[in-house]
Amino acid sequence: MKTKAPSILSADLKITGSIVSDGEVQLDGAVEGDVRATDLTIGEEASIKGEVVAENVVIRGRVVGSVRARQVQLSATARVEGDVIHATLAIESGAFFDGLCKRSSDPLSDAKSSSGSSSKPAAQSGSGSASTSSSTASSTPPPAAAASADKAVANDPFTSKS
Repeated sequence: MKTKAPSILSADLKITGSIVSDGEVQLDGAVEGDVRATDLTIGEEASIKGEVVAENVVIRGRVVGSVRARQVQLSATARVEGDVIHATLAIESGAFFDGLCKRSSDPLSDAKSSSGSSSKPAAQSGSGSASTSSSTASSTPPPAAAASADKAVANDPFTSKS
């Protein structure tokens, strides 16, 4: 079987829209849209605003959006602002990552399912339970909590005693 050459998207290329490839892609330009490939390398000067889905992804540039891959590598120059769903993850010292990290045995099968809906029900149920407990006592903590808080303040060497 022949080895296919990677598709190289150079630094002077700016794409608005999605990229889909069944092979290897090396991205050095800018993409506003989703990128799907088997193997994806995001170069140091590259930027993606959208979802990244790949078997293997090496990020050296910037991604604003979620990343789903079996193997994810964040190089020292990487800047990722979004969630990473992975089977294996490697982060080099110096990489910037701002988002949630979730391990999944098959992150690619979840790509079409809800991307973030699992966090919405938790937030809704959390706010629902907070509203029911806050309706009984708006700003006064329960007596046990107040007593334990007083003991904590009394034992705190940095709190001034008036």
